[in-house]
Amino acid sequence: MTAPQGAEGFNAWLVEFRKRAQSAGISTSVLDASLAGISYNPDVVKKDRNQSEFTKQIWEYLDSATSNARVTNGKKALAENDGILSQIEAKFGVEKEIVAAIWGLESAYGTFRGNVPIIESLATLSYDGRRGDFFEAQLIDALKIIQSGDVAPANMTGSWAGAMGHTQFMPSSYLSYAVDFTGDGKRDIWGDSPADALASTAAYLKGYGWTFGQPWGVEVILPKGFDFLLSSERVKKPATVWAQMGVRDTKGKIVPNYGPSSVLLPAGAQGAAFIIFNNFHVIERYNTADAYVIGVGHLADRIAGGTEIQADWPREDQALRFIEKIQMQERLTQAGFDTLGTDGIIGPNTIAAIKAFQASVGMIPDGYASSRVLSRLK
Repeated sequence: MTAPQGAEGFNAWLVEFRKRAQSAGISTSVLDASLAGISYNPDVVKKDRNQSEFTKQIWEYLDSATSNARVTNGKKALAENDGILSQIEAKFGVEKEIVAAIWGLESAYGTFRGNVPIIESLATLSYDGRRGDFFEAQLIDALKIIQSGDVAPANMTGSWAGAMGHTQFMPSSYLSYAVDFTGDGKRDIWGDSPADALASTAAYLKGYGWTFGQPWGVEVILPKGFDFLLSSERVKKPATVWAQMGVRDTKGKIVPNYGPSSVLLPAGAQGAAFIIFNNFHVIERYNTADAYVIGVGHLADRIAGGTEIQADWPREDQALRFIEKIQMQERLTQAGFDTLGTDGIIGPNTIAAIKAFQASVGMIPDGYASSRVLSRLK
């Protein structure tokens, strides 16, 4: 599907979409009620186009995500909802602090759930075409939710991209994991009570393999002479092996063996280092950005009484713009270090390519996508 220009043709697209939705099992009455009065929303398209232009450095993100105010509010939210969260923890085997942290990052503990009409937003994004197939599938799932009776079209609100409720579920995730924890016959993630949303989040994490009692990660100190080529999510070793290399936590103790683990350097050799476990990757199913996963994990630790991250960050570094990330991928590939795509996302393939390039020119091979690496690639 190619991207249409502006709003022209939106109504014609709706006519054709209705046919596809009916073929997917959506009733005429639900379509009439849900699509009545919706229109092309250019603000949604603008946000979709601009979301990748600028990014924060991880320390800037964490300054907000794990601020003292968010920690304080998290402890308060945990205390006020301890009965519900403790029941959820017992039922699903997901620590209440993790559930509370996701709640805190996704909607500031329910205070910013989003008021954008979901059906109109998803219809706009489906018609617009950049990721039309994805958003149309989400739109049909949203209509299935309405058809189930869990929510009326007017009350199905959320963010511009389709995420809904206290913990910002996409429609497909809702259909797979939302639960009626209160027993009132509806899976209500939108209302003032957060119970169903928090339980649904625990069900989601459990469904993707959450292990109770396993940390998401532990901040560590790397020994002198550490082989930075081993710092990769793709390199997994028991914590006992890292201990043999001299890796210790910030108190100088050996990290317990919670299963296969990796050393993660989200800001390179000059920033904090973590040993991460499988629960890190479970949180990634919510949002793949390392900053988000560390934000959730560290916020949960702080809510539980833990300390701040001990290491300094290279705060003088400026974040690469989206176009600069594209340039880095192009230059790496041209130099013989294939990133297997130029999408502006610094994922495992690009990190591996950066490491190989850094090693080839005598830089510390930490995989950190910095302006220094980009400059060396000219």
